[in-house]
Amino acid sequence: MNRLKELRMERKWTQGQLAKKMGVTRTAVVKWESGKAYPTAEKLIELARIFKCQVDYLLCDKV
Repeated sequence: MNRLKELRMERKWTQGQLAKKMGVTRTAVVKWESGKAYPTAEKLIELARIFKCQVDYLLCDKV
């Protein structure tokens, strides 16, 4: 989920700050950004709300 990292960095948030907003551990965010794990559907919807984008934008590396 490269876009997740891009969106987070645009806002100058650390992984820890995003984790706190999401109610997850920083390790979870690290795994999401590295592609070692993926957020649940519920968390994907929450990420889309936080970043004001569509879920498919978060999931797709190319438009």
